Amino acid sequence: MKNCLLLLILITIFSCNENSENHFNNEKTKTLVYLEKKMEQEGIPGLQVVVVKNKEVILSENLGLANVPFSVDVSENTIFSINSIAKVFASTAILQLEEQNKLSLSDSISQHIPGLPSKWNSITIKQLLSHTSGLPGIEDTNEENKLVGSGSQESAWETVQKMPLQFEIGKDFSYNATNYLLIQKIIEKYSEVPFEESIRINQFDVAGMKKVFYGNSFDVVKNKSPTYVFYYLDETTGEYVKGDDLIEAHEEFPTSFRADAGVFTTANEMAKWIIALQNGELLQKESIDKMWTPVKLDNGEYWDFDGILNAYALGWPVIKRENHSGVSAFGGGRASVSIYPDDNLAIILFTNLSGVYTYEMVDNIAGFYFKN
Repeated sequence: MKNCLLLLILITIFSCNENSENHFNNEKTKTLVYLEKKMEQEGIPGLQVVVVKNKEVILSENLGLANVPFSVDVSENTIFSINSIAKVFASTAILQLEEQNKLSLSDSISQHIPGLPSKWNSITIKQLLSHTSGLPGIEDTNEENKLVGSGSQESAWETVQKMPLQFEIGKDFSYNATNYLLIQKIIEKYSEVPFEESIRINQFDVAGMKKVFYGNSFDVVKNKSPTYVFYYLDETTGEYVKGDDLIEAHEEFPTSFRADAGVFTTANEMAKWIIALQNGELLQKESIDKMWTPVKLDNGEYWDFDGILNAYALGWPVIKRENHSGVSAFGGGRASVSIYPDDNLAIILFTNLSGVYTYEMVDNIAGFYFKN
């Protein structure tokens, strides 16, 4: 009788393990088939995808080419530009300072940065993080990779302070670098070290991230993939047009705006940061909840990016829906980090082609891993 009972238990355990493994293989197959199809459709040269479930990496895959002309394959060590995903590190840094009682999200920025224009005085730190401050943009909208003023970071800062507000504080949303330039100034004030060093000490080192840096697309770094685009500037019309051939993008991220953009890393390194966040090593749960709570405009509505991103929190776009809601940071039209807290799921997708809706791709992949 005991032997029969033991045999039954062993059969049950084996069956459960086999079903679990088959289920994982099915999810993995669906993910890879989907990505290979999208790579062909979009012309994506190469990518990395990592799936984190219950605080563990359950899938890590590398597809395609990191460097097209030299036919170098993407590997787990390939470093990608993740651009505006940098904002999540800046937001986390501010909430770390709040946990240390050095500031409050509701503080006006004039409490922490002296000498600002009087019309900026009532803007809060929360409004900077959520892009609801109304501040004018410091980047020249008429010329790519150019700043307002004569071009230098210093003159751009002087110029933007003389410009009018885009809208009444809190009334609307404007995604611009001026907000995070001020966030960077606040972080540097209380960290007492340069911004990049502060983020490394308080986040990257804590998470065990080694292959991560701030920089520009033209920096020579081991294993760094270029960023490619299909769009080129038509000199006759002055507009960008989609062509048939890949072009290597040239991007410069000013040092004053590193809180806004300019991070390069791998998907596996980013997974370490996510797991550290989930484990409470970077922020307390209450702070994480604040960071991911959608911010309402003064009229009670949320800013809608269109598509699945229908609200914005503190450095994180939000997928606000009844089931499988989440946050989805994206950068440069080529990289996305999406976290679905209720599903204990996170997915990282880094590509080297700008102009791709990676957050929609990630959400489609997430559907393979949702329980219902």
